[in-house]
Amino acid sequence: MADDWIALLRGINVGTAKRVAMADLRAVVAGLGYENVATLLNSGNVVFHDPGRSKTPPATAIEQAVAATLGVKSAVIAFPADTLDAILRDNPLAKPSRDPSRLLVAAVKNAATLARLAALAQQDWGRDQLTCGPDAGYAWCPDGISKGLLFAGVNKALGDGVTMRNWTTMLKLQKMISTKDQGPRAKDKG
Repeated sequence: MADDWIALLRGINVGTAKRVAMADLRAVVAGLGYENVATLLNSGNVVFHDPGRSKTPPATAIEQAVAATLGVKSAVIAFPADTLDAILRDNPLAKPSRDPSRLLVAAVKNAATLARLAALAQQDWGRDQLTCGPDAGYAWCPDGISKGLLFAGVNKALGDGVTMRNWTTMLKLQKMISTKDQGPRAKDKG
């Protein structure tokens, strides 16, 4: 599991911009030498095994390959499976009574972006809540992400340094890693 990774592509298949077929994305990631590549949903969520042959960090390699091969510029945030486990374990906003579609994880590119996100967490976001853990930020948008100011405010302030996924998606990514089979994956999970 230590060599299993998650990559999140920012802004893929949102509206009409940055259209990428998940089969093409899987092919690009596999073409980099990563194994057991699978995607989740149609929004740029990828899990894969890194056999450790490349000296280029996975986020950089995937970002460059997607741009070169598919002609789509999308920031990529990647982290190992144990970091995903920590991110999910450390969420202070997760409560069983909360709608998981309104509970978000803000994955960040680096420590500097996390520090900027922590500064944003000090602002008053009305009914929305924002907090940070050691590896990611967490947002609770009880009225939905399009109703409050938080989602748009964080994206505007941090741009390509952050990408957000809802709690259900993050749990599905964790499950894909923890229950993965030894052979290659070929289908999207949903």
